[in-house]
Amino acid sequence: MKKRKILFLGETYRADAITWMNGLQEFGDFEIISWELKTPSNNKFSRIIRILEYIFAPLQTKKIIRQHQPDMVIAERTTSYGFLAVMCGLRLSAIAQQGRTDLWPENSIYYPFKKIIQNYAFKNATLIHAWGPVMAESMMKAKVDMSKVLVLPKGIDLSKFKNTNTANPSKISAIVTRSLLPVYCHDIILRAFAIIHQKGIDFSLTIIGDGTQLENLKNLATELQIDDKVLFTGRILNTELPALLQKSNFYISMPLTEGVSGSLFEAMASNCYPIVSDIEGNQSWITHRKNGQLIPVNDFKTLAESILWAFENESHCNESVTNNRKFIEEHANYEKNMHIIASKYHELIDRYNAI
Repeated sequence: MKKRKILFLGETYRADAITWMNGLQEFGDFEIISWELKTPSNNKFSRIIRILEYIFAPLQTKKIIRQHQPDMVIAERTTSYGFLAVMCGLRLSAIAQQGRTDLWPENSIYYPFKKIIQNYAFKNATLIHAWGPVMAESMMKAKVDMSKVLVLPKGIDLSKFKNTNTANPSKISAIVTRSLLPVYCHDIILRAFAIIHQKGIDFSLTIIGDGTQLENLKNLATELQIDDKVLFTGRILNTELPALLQKSNFYISMPLTEGVSGSLFEAMASNCYPIVSDIEGNQSWITHRKNGQLIPVNDFKTLAESILWAFENESHCNESVTNNRKFIEEHANYEKNMHIIASKYHELIDRYNAI
């Protein structure tokens, strides 16, 4: 295959973005050029600056295009970088919906405006990525031309996330790998483990990542008197994550909304038993008490009961994690799936160059 250039629009520090770009370089021999907004969205003032930066972003991206002459542009989030991708002047664009709809929160005053720009992005993109079925369903509801949609997760690197789990089955060793943001409801997880602690059952809880809720969660762990059993690692290198997963026997995640969770795939590949919130994005991969458990949103009492049930049913957990690993190998293999995605990009570039 001839070496091609791709312009990536998105936050390059995010694990999903790194996986996407690295896969295209490794399995498609693409050269990746990237651009992203520089202003963080930490407060009202910085958000205003970020909006102004976004307004002038087309000028920046067009300058990059003139300089590097990329063959196509790809972008994450249909309501921000994805919209920018179809506006930047390149005729070939692939955009990815990151969440269940990308129109979140649904009660936002910006919802109608986001819907307009998402519909524009859907209409004008060459290829649209739905990383899982829940995203494809929302696209169908939005009347997207489904002939442009590729329903396929990027997958995870099975050579890194191995099924050599070394967790002690006689102790609850749980791990949480989601950003410390309100939408992921870490406080519900802490309250569930406080109940487990009150029952006199030993556990360790490792919470990986950083975010706006870090100090609040540390204070809550102290208030609940479980701070000596909870480890907040902060942000870590992605290369450090597999070893931590392999030392854990339970993976906990309680988001309010979900698209396709690479974190869940990583846990399933690493033989961690998944206990996650009962929402559409998780229902695509987890069937309650068949290969994990689905817990009602914001229900810490049921979460505590479910963790204890799983801990007491070792044979069920063993069967579940074995089947989960097989599922990931078949459906979320990074090498296989990124080969397909990279080949699709080359096919599109060759087709458009022939016109």
